[in-house]
Amino acid sequence: MKKTAEDYSHINGWGIDADPLDVPAYPMKRRTENDNKGMIRERPTQQPELVEILHSNERPGVSAVFGTPNPPKGLSGQIRRFAFRYSESNWIHWLALLAADRVDMMEGLRDDIKSGHIPDLFTEHGGKSELQYNKAGLARKVITGAAVITLGVLFIKLCRSDDK
Repeated sequence: MKKTAEDYSHINGWGIDADPLDVPAYPMKRRTENDNKGMIRERPTQQPELVEILHSNERPGVSAVFGTPNPPKGLSGQIRRFAFRYSESNWIHWLALLAADRVDMMEGLRDDIKSGHIPDLFTEHGGKSELQYNKAGLARKVITGAAVITLGVLFIKLCRSDDK
């Protein structure tokens, strides 16, 4: 017998949950005709898609209900669209989503500054707690950050002086 893509009967246990009336615990429980009434449900009505919804390419469409607080926008949205071209089992999908989150944070800072709100990054990133409970760790972070910025500035100056 030739196996087709739709015929999975050769796999042990395939389709064991296909029949909602077939409950594995049957021999241990005395059943009545009312026991299975709650097991058969209709799919909820599809929530309307009013904004762009990114979903896994492993699904044929979006789930019946989904969240829409932040539709993809700007550069972070382009990175997210790129990420969802790949399967969730692919590392590029997750790395692109991480990068999109960082870019989205920078876009949010830019939008805050454009609207006249100066964010308190020290407090928002836990600086007060670090200062109170982890002074040595905060000092290490400040020194490391200053060193990285200094090296970056020196590198840029050296590159510019080589060009002249």
